[in-house]
Amino acid sequence: MQVAKLFVACFKLGIQQIEIYRVNLAYKEPFRIAPGASTESRNIIVKILTDYDVVGWGEASPSERVTGETPETVVRVLGKIAPRLLGKCPLRIEQDVELMDSIVKGNPSAKAAIDIALHDILGKTARKPLFMLMGGYRTEVLTDITLSIKPPKEMARDAVKAVKKGFKALKVKVGVNPTEDLERIKRIREAVGENIELRIDANQGWTPKQAVEVLNKMEKFNIEFAEQPVPAEDLKGLIEVKRNSPIPVMADESVHSPEDALRLIQAEAVDLINIKLMKSGGILKGRKIAAIAEAAGIPCMIGCMGESDIGIAAGTHLAAAVKNIQYADLDSDLLQKDKLAKKGGTKVKNSVRVFPKQNG
Repeated sequence: MQVAKLFVACFKLGIQQIEIYRVNLAYKEPFRIAPGASTESRNIIVKILTDYDVVGWGEASPSERVTGETPETVVRVLGKIAPRLLGKCPLRIEQDVELMDSIVKGNPSAKAAIDIALHDILGKTARKPLFMLMGGYRTEVLTDITLSIKPPKEMARDAVKAVKKGFKALKVKVGVNPTEDLERIKRIREAVGENIELRIDANQGWTPKQAVEVLNKMEKFNIEFAEQPVPAEDLKGLIEVKRNSPIPVMADESVHSPEDALRLIQAEAVDLINIKLMKSGGILKGRKIAAIAEAAGIPCMIGCMGESDIGIAAGTHLAAAVKNIQYADLDSDLLQKDKLAKKGGTKVKNSVRVFPKQNG
């Protein structure tokens, strides 16, 4: 009966209204990575209303450094997209995304907000959790927690605190100074022991030469993988690091789209890919990146870019649905002072994202 209702809804359900809200979400403490520090996420929330009273929620968390977007540009782009989506069926997501791409190029976080809301409507219309509709590979998602750049001693203390909270994997921000970065990893490994996974993220902070040198020195600390060691546009440098690093290399800022993923895989430039909904334009294209990578034997991680619990829930559903998304860095909501979702979202218990018992 639910299948029949969903079939009918495909022809009758229409987008009636799209509401846009701006929110500033303060961090519990300044969050520093190689390019700089931030004290808040400046996000945009999208609410899509349909003529069957099904409501979908989405979120954009723009990064001018990564995607060239700001909250102001996201609002302007959504102002162009929203009128063209009115009356369209929210369940025909491939068509809706194609329409967005025809209206404006780029602007992936703005499009992600719409895409996420459409997927929310899909789950609620089908009366199922979204991850079950997209593959349902796993029911729990193990996430790491990120350590902001600080002096090595402070980062070691933060690492111990995170482990005491139950986190089994730590993502360590580096990329400011190779010598200090090595000291950070040394102190953190000594502080947490050998049973905790350590991942590092340089956020484009090293030159290829620096990356090769420091990664070879870090090998003894049992690093799971090294994320975006060199500038995003430096494909030759990324290839050089991948060929000469004893630690697997993950691309983040270098991969926004399915086309980017294919290009880097063909160039043999990466061992892993970090998918972020704010880079890819949402869940639909995130799934395509994961599929391309899986065909090439390249595992993926799902990451985040300052989303609240709304955007993090979307990333968690994608990670649960897709077999090839083997790692998760879904923690930005944990770094923020306040929560947006009054109900729903996901909770973290012993490093695991747990789904609520509801649809969407």
